[in-house]
Order: sequence, then C-alpha cells, then structure tokens
Amino acid sequence: MQALSTKTPQHNLHPLSKRLKLKTHAAHERVDQAIMALSPFASLEGYKRFLRVQYQFQRHTAPLYEQPELIELFEGLPQRCRYEAIQRDGKDLSLDLTITELDSVTPPTISSQAAALGWLYVNEGSNLGAAFLLKYAAQLGLSTNYGARHLAPSEDGRGLHWRNFVAQLDAVPLTDEQLTQAVTAAGDAFRFVETLAHRAQDASN
Repeated sequence: MQALSTKTPQHNLHPLSKRLKLKTHAAHERVDQAIMALSPFASLEGYKRFLRVQYQFQRHTAPLYEQPELIELFEGLPQRCRYEAIQRDGKDLSLDLTITELDSVTPPTISSQAAALGWLYVNEGSNLGAAFLLKYAAQLGLSTNYGARHLAPSEDGRGLHWRNFVAQLDAVPLTDEQLTQAVTAAGDAFRFVETLAHRAQDASN
C-alpha cells in the first residue's frame, strides 16, 4: 500500500471530512436507496440480505484497522473494527456469511494510505447512522447482544466517537493528489456497497 507523502501539503479551503461529504453526497444517497430496497427490516429474511451486504463491506475494510501506519494516525483504530461483530451476528442467526452470491462482486483495490482514508470515512460514517437501523432491527427481536451487534454504538456514544474520528482524519496532512485519492476511494466504497445491495436484491427476486 502506497504510503502518505512526506511532501508539504497544499493549502485547502475545506478539511478532508467536509470535502468527502460534499463530493460523495449523491453516492451516499444512492446507497441508502439501494439498502432500503432490500426491505431489511420488513422481515428477518430481509435483514439477512442486509447482513450479507454489510459482511462483504466489513470484510474488505477489516485489514485497514490493523494497518500500523493508520493506527498511528487514528487512536484506538483496531477497536473501531466491526468485522468480528458482524461475524457473531451471522452465528446468532445461523447464517453462514461466507457462502453467498455476493462473493462474485469484486471489491475495488485500496492501493494507498490516502485511499484508505476514504474507505475509513465511509465505514465510520455508516456507524454514525446505525442508530436508526438499530431501532428498526429491535422490531425483529434483534439487539446489540443478538443479531445486530455490528450496529452497536461505542462506549463513548456515536456522536463523540464520530467527532473524534473526524478530528483525527482532518489532522492528516495531505497533498492535493492525496486528497483526490481519498475522495475517489470514498466514491469507490459507496459504489461497492451499492453494487452489493443491487446484487442481493437481484438474488432475492
């Protein structure tokens, strides 16, 4: 994975988090629509479709949370990873997440540390919005102790957890080229999830 440059970063009008939010807004909206099209909280079967999508994304991003260079940038990064939690969710529901038609969806390559920042932004942002999903999941008899562990908030609360991440993200010095890589990668991450959701929807028809 290509390391971050040691060159002097360029002056930027917006911090990385703001730039990512602005540049990926449309992609984020498409993902939300694709996920809700799965009817994830209308039935347990719908939730399982949603869980398969989440599993694929968490599996692809899990190695980032163990990258020494990224751990130096983000305090407590390994503890933020939700891959183990979603594996336990699958076991709760007797669902083998490793066997799925979604394996045919090839994930984009995360080729640099700057790109990794974009993927982390998307993943951490999804945890912020998980509060609403958890309320819906409760209607199916699921909880942070059974079947919806990956939707659980951190001990310090979702808001503070997110703000701490954003502060560390925006503190990373990046060149203009690296900023572009991060934004492009965030778009790739959203498109990957959207593709997974569409594939899961097609498989259910």
